[in-house]
Amino acid sequence: MTVVRREVLTLPGTELGPANPLPPLRPLDEVHELDERSKEDLPLEMARQLGYRPLRSVLPERIRDGYGRDRAPVDLDTIVIENDRLKVTVLPGLGGRIASLFHKPTGRELLYRNPVFQPAAFALNGAWFSGGIEWNIGATGHSTLSCAPLHAARVTAPDGGEMLRLWEWERLRDLPFQVDLWLPEGSDFLYVGVRIRNPHEKPAPVYWWSNIAVPEECRVIAPAREAWHFGYERALRRVPVPEFDGADRTYPLNSEFPADYFYEVEDGRRRWITALDEDGHGLAQTSTDVLRGRKLFLWGGGTGGRRWQEWLTEPGTGGYAEIQAGLARTQLEHVRLEAETDISWLEAYGPLSAEAATVHSAGDWGAAVDEVEGRLERALPRADVEAAYDAWLPHADAEPGQRLAAGSGWGALEVLRTGWKPTGTPFEESTLGEPQEPWRELLETGLFPEPRRVGAPGPSLVAPAWRDMLETAPARPLSEYHLGVAQWHAGDRAQAVRSWERGLELAASDWPFLRCLAVADATDGHRERAADRYAEAFDDLCAERRDGGEAWRTVTAALGREAIEALLAVGRCGDARRVWDRLHTGTRARGRFRLLEAQLLLAEGELTAARGVFEGAGFEVADLREGAEVIGEVWAEVAPGEPLPPRYDFRMRPPDSSPVGG
Repeated sequence: MTVVRREVLTLPGTELGPANPLPPLRPLDEVHELDERSKEDLPLEMARQLGYRPLRSVLPERIRDGYGRDRAPVDLDTIVIENDRLKVTVLPGLGGRIASLFHKPTGRELLYRNPVFQPAAFALNGAWFSGGIEWNIGATGHSTLSCAPLHAARVTAPDGGEMLRLWEWERLRDLPFQVDLWLPEGSDFLYVGVRIRNPHEKPAPVYWWSNIAVPEECRVIAPAREAWHFGYERALRRVPVPEFDGADRTYPLNSEFPADYFYEVEDGRRRWITALDEDGHGLAQTSTDVLRGRKLFLWGGGTGGRRWQEWLTEPGTGGYAEIQAGLARTQLEHVRLEAETDISWLEAYGPLSAEAATVHSAGDWGAAVDEVEGRLERALPRADVEAAYDAWLPHADAEPGQRLAAGSGWGALEVLRTGWKPTGTPFEESTLGEPQEPWRELLETGLFPEPRRVGAPGPSLVAPAWRDMLETAPARPLSEYHLGVAQWHAGDRAQAVRSWERGLELAASDWPFLRCLAVADATDGHRERAADRYAEAFDDLCAERRDGGEAWRTVTAALGREAIEALLAVGRCGDARRVWDRLHTGTRARGRFRLLEAQLLLAEGELTAARGVFEGAGFEVADLREGAEVIGEVWAEVAPGEPLPPRYDFRMRPPDSSPVGG
């Protein structure tokens, strides 16, 4: 029989650390954006969905950048789903990631299983980790839930056995979703039923990509002869499959630089993708037709891609590629979900073996596709996937049984506000916690409570309904602060500035308002005034210091970094140095701040000292963003004309191509 049980997985890893307490007011730093010239001559549906409400901010989420790279054993709670054929290991506290899909009869791990837990800044809000199968919902990029807990419970499966349900309220788009993991008795395939609901009175943009990490020494096969290629030069172009630019790109190591290939699967054809090793063994993913897109992401064999592979895992343990399945043709698109409707589909994951000589045929792509498709049809007929979806759908509303893990309280707050009772995914009042309490008070009394002690303001809510409540609440400092954040998110920058200025006049703690006003000044090109306000904000924060604990170190690090960068931007090295000197010694030792120190030394004309930061023990920027090139830019100033040392080389594009962000 299929069983569902709790276990603990112990890995070398690092703690996630606290979230950044400053609201992310700056535009989204996302590398998956197109150059305007690339948007010409695209298919009509693709062009429309590319322009459909792209994300501009990660509000109301916070940035997760509190982790480092010093590893020690960490215990991760898991939920195991197991029958006599498969053992599936799920991480409910880390976005519901499937960490392992182990096929017992052959003794093969079907996924790339990361031997460490090492967060890196790849999610929309920062912390993410590689390996396994992740569920990406919200907007282009890795989900803000990558390292967040989901609700989890036992549910009765369609065959009367046990099914694992994961669910949460996705906050970027304010949409609840669920993932039901069902492993029928005797099955070699894991079924995954997914449903996203729009409870609102207006249409909503929807994004979903199931992201599967597989060992990169494989051939990726999908039923397509063309693909849309996206490189980190921000260009999207149609290319042939499998050969493009003189090489067979279905082998991940045949490329130099990282790239995405979004396969053009013909309408009416079965949706599937596989990654098979040299012997023809590997993983197959297939689904009902709603999940139309299929994709290969590869790191390639170049210096930067190999460095990222080492960075995300453990050197010497092998690299990975990603095969993916999504709602649209590409990950740059968002799909319209009508008001008060839902969208659902079923996926299946399992082992596949095919004739190796045909799979790896150098000159007959069609034969390779036909071989794999035939083997898949024998292992799991397309009709069986459709039948499994039909069998699962009535159970999607089944009320969960025993709770196995708890997610956030934000869904419960939305249910409290709207009175909506989502069947099958209860957001219970008992899950409300400290972050939701002031918002609950606003909802029930019309007043936003002032804090009992001085400290960083809690998380903001920015949806129109909450903004309306803040606008009618009495004008007190914290309500004006959060109102300004919500107005800024809505694009009403002038009103946001007025709200922050009103709050500043009444506030006992000035620095949160000064920081928001500094961001507004910088956005409008008033760099000197922004620098003034950052310096004043940091002075105010230091003046109200209560202790040297984690909360203090976290907020001084976040504000200090922004202040130093703003001061250096206008050439005020002395003021930047004064901020630096007041940072905690542990903060100054972190890799991000070692890089900032090199920039400060350069501005002060201390070239030798700046180079010294790079040499010797050097540094590691734990929260280096995907596609960021700042390390190379600083090195070019420190050592003009010298090649970038390999340990600092994270470049994801050719050196003569367009830039991809900071």
